[in-house]
Amino acid sequence: MKVLFMCTANSCRSILSEALFNHLAPAGFHAISSGSFPKGQVLPRSLSTLEAAGISTEGLYSKGNEAFADSPPDIVITVCDKAAGEACPVYFGPALKAHWGLEDPSDIKDDEAHVEAAFQATLEIIETRCRAFFELPFATLGHAELKAELDRIAAL
Repeated sequence: MKVLFMCTANSCRSILSEALFNHLAPAGFHAISSGSFPKGQVLPRSLSTLEAAGISTEGLYSKGNEAFADSPPDIVITVCDKAAGEACPVYFGPALKAHWGLEDPSDIKDDEAHVEAAFQATLEIIETRCRAFFELPFATLGHAELKAELDRIAAL
């Protein structure tokens, strides 16, 4: 199953989600991320947060929807409100869509301790949601039930 984490800039929340999902993913699951208006670079704080948590940053880069044009996702999860409000491109086709909103830790313009805490909190929320995702009984869930479960996980 291929999951797309989508944000506007693809520099922070969607990158953190892609990396952590793939770090935890059992065989048969893979995530990619993209931005509707990619920034073109991953925030250094995103990479250092992942590295400090022991999560690989290899291959992470800020990309647009062309990154998966030849291999469309099964599930599209938006992680910021701007991307959630945008029309999903047609080539998402039958992909199931969900919104797992996350506050942007890069918006914190406080001292170093507060910025670090914001990134850690975001990573913890993503981990909780990914672990809940991997516990789902995919073989027994229909489309509507899976959508309901994804919406439930968004509240974790």
